[in-house]
Amino acid sequence: MISFIMVALAFVPGGAHFFSMFNKLKLDGTSYLAAQRAYDGWSLFGIVVLGALLFTAALAVLLYRSGGSFGLVVLAFISIGATQLAFWTLTYPINQATRNWTVLPENWELLRRQWEYSHAVAAGLNALALLVLFISALRAAVR
Repeated sequence: MISFIMVALAFVPGGAHFFSMFNKLKLDGTSYLAAQRAYDGWSLFGIVVLGALLFTAALAVLLYRSGGSFGLVVLAFISIGATQLAFWTLTYPINQATRNWTVLPENWELLRRQWEYSHAVAAGLNALALLVLFISALRAAVR
């Protein structure tokens, strides 16, 4: 239950990024910098992601010998871990290059696209993790 809640909470910022992406890609540089201020402080969601990883790993350990549910939980764990891979390899370098979107480098439009798409990938991975945990819970309820 705690794992499911943590994964659902981890999906919140990814979902917000995904659904705002289409409008933000249309903004000019000044407007985009202003829109990015909405994400100030969101790094605190890292605590939720860490919790999602830890509790999902713990659930996988508890379900180790239960067959299908174990595999689904491991897939959820891998999906959440992959969001971190996407963040540290695709998103974080852009945060550094733009000083967390307080400056616009010359290639800012390319960086914006990568930044937005990296968040879309993470949202998809979080959605997958949430879906497979839900299916795992349904399987357990049916048994």
